Amino acid sequence: MKTAKLLLPLLGLALLAGCNKTEEPAKPAAAAPAAVSYIDKIKARDKLIVGVFTDKPPFGFVDEAGRYVGFDTDIGRQFAKDLLGDENKVEFVAVEPASRIPFLQSDKVDLILANMTVTPERKEAVEFTNPNLKVAVQALVPNDSVVKSLDDLATRTTIVTTGTTADIWLTKNHPDWKLLKFEKNSESLQALSAGRGDAYAQDNLVLFSWAKQNPGYRVLEEKLGDEAPIAPAVKKGNIELRDWVNAELAKLGEEKFLLKLYDQYVRKELSDDTKPESVIVEGGKWQG
Repeated sequence: MKTAKLLLPLLGLALLAGCNKTEEPAKPAAAAPAAVSYIDKIKARDKLIVGVFTDKPPFGFVDEAGRYVGFDTDIGRQFAKDLLGDENKVEFVAVEPASRIPFLQSDKVDLILANMTVTPERKEAVEFTNPNLKVAVQALVPNDSVVKSLDDLATRTTIVTTGTTADIWLTKNHPDWKLLKFEKNSESLQALSAGRGDAYAQDNLVLFSWAKQNPGYRVLEEKLGDEAPIAPAVKKGNIELRDWVNAELAKLGEEKFLLKLYDQYVRKELSDDTKPESVIVEGGKWQG
């Protein structure tokens, strides 16, 4: 009994101690790190990295002095000037049609300015900005070719550059046609000159330019698919840079900047009766 009497006060003291114990306040959850602005990343680097073609005049090519020039290339310089204050704060990275999307996905470039046609498949892989050009795919053949229409190519060899709209469209719509593929536009045109194929399917602006500079070729009137927009592209999910480019294109549209580039690079490549608005999309305002 004495033992029980002694234990009761001790038990009471223990209970009181338990009730009076102050609970430690829960530590606040660690704040999520603030998202890093992609525009700030470019500014900190002090350089805009742009993927361009080097063998697709008048849009992207290398001149005799080894300088990157062309319609798309000059847009890249203007972007660098307006974003970083100096048109020379741009690094151009040479791309091929098939490497454009992988270069964005692997962060080798910030932006692609390489004559990329907007397609549903590509929209799944990249963020397209508003367009700056419009284009249709056609086919180039030698003047003395017996090919008069696209149907004539069903039993012949058509040259394409891997990853281009022509390659994608023909593979999807005419899987039974024989296609001869090359990685570079220049290689495809050389193959046509060497007689390795009966026709070369590509964006019509490239074909018109080639035919004008190289007498002896003609462009078939029929188009492979519908007219489509061409637009700059950024990595999938990079909404910040996409929106900046859209605002920049709108601003440049007010200055008729693309018309100036058209006059400098493109007009001389096309027939005299070609209307600029049939080629360029000033201000990004596509009317499909």
